[in-house]
Amino acid sequence: MPSLLRDEILKTCDVVVVKVGTNVLTDSDGLLKEERIEQLTDDLCRMIVKKKRIVLVSSGAVGAGMGRLGLTERPSELSKLQAVAAIGQGKLIETYERFLNRHGVHSAQVLLTADDLSNRKRYLNARNTIRTILDYRALPIINENDTVSVDELYTTFGDNDRLASLVANLFETPLLILLTDVDGLYDRDPNDPAAKLIPVVENWSPDLMKMITEKHSNRSKGGMSSKLKAVKMITGSGGNVIIANGNYSETLSDLFAGEEVGTVFLVQNSFLAARKRWLGFAVRVEGRLILDAGAVDAVCHKGKSLLPIGIIDADGIFEKGGIVSIVNDTGKEVARGLTNYGLKDILLIKGKKTSEIQTILETTGYVEVVHRDNLQIIT
Repeated sequence: MPSLLRDEILKTCDVVVVKVGTNVLTDSDGLLKEERIEQLTDDLCRMIVKKKRIVLVSSGAVGAGMGRLGLTERPSELSKLQAVAAIGQGKLIETYERFLNRHGVHSAQVLLTADDLSNRKRYLNARNTIRTILDYRALPIINENDTVSVDELYTTFGDNDRLASLVANLFETPLLILLTDVDGLYDRDPNDPAAKLIPVVENWSPDLMKMITEKHSNRSKGGMSSKLKAVKMITGSGGNVIIANGNYSETLSDLFAGEEVGTVFLVQNSFLAARKRWLGFAVRVEGRLILDAGAVDAVCHKGKSLLPIGIIDADGIFEKGGIVSIVNDTGKEVARGLTNYGLKDILLIKGKKTSEIQTILETTGYVEVVHRDNLQIIT
């Protein structure tokens, strides 16, 4: 029976981003499961026909390449791994295109790297391109550009989970569906006979990370921990997330019907401006500002700008306008922001009153090291 909560989430989201993991798309030998891709595209196209905006983030390029080349183990050498991904990506997109054409829906291949979403200009270009593709009622099929990106192939994106969350964050009120090879989040190890599936998580808690156990595969790198990191990112900036088992043929159609499948994680913040999402989640930091307890309280709880007097220390390599991680005195990150000063100047004015800045730097400077409009809390 459809859930009123699930139904409301589907009705109010401005886009549905579906991420499909490698283990859903390929069999144990690494070959693409074309019948599964056919089912997925059928379900996606039914929603597109209903004028729902759908984005697909698809893993499987390396797994598809392994299958085409007859490999049984994921290559460890970077050049071979990139070559396998390039060979597999063609097969992956061709398969999607073939099944989409049956519904009169066009596919649009979009290959991204972490740098594409870390650079503000390219971030905006990606957002505009994907939104325009959706205006044409086509299906954007997004994957990490494994042939040129080193990070994703090893650790950074974790089987496209973080990439999917960054793509979802291009929109104001997204629903991110992570299709994986587990039924959702359990209250303990799923192998425990007493384990129970958690249908709804209303509030994010660090304790959720303690509830997971990881499965290992030679074809994929994503685990539940990477999915929960994606959950934290999306629910903290205006969206909802569902984790469900994509190995069942009916999963996606049930989700689109509002059925209680998998685990839904509810939005924590109703809205976060696109620029703040980029600042808080997409960018790569260039350095750190270490604050005392009073400055942390002022920035995180009182909505204040960061002044030099609250800075204990700073490190990294950054100039004026650089992206910095703002941490407390134990090293825990509490915010990110665009700094008005480079590292050299910050080390000179840290711990000082704003009235002393002009004397120390021998020039008229900014009152704030990071203005509150250029700062995003991420705790």
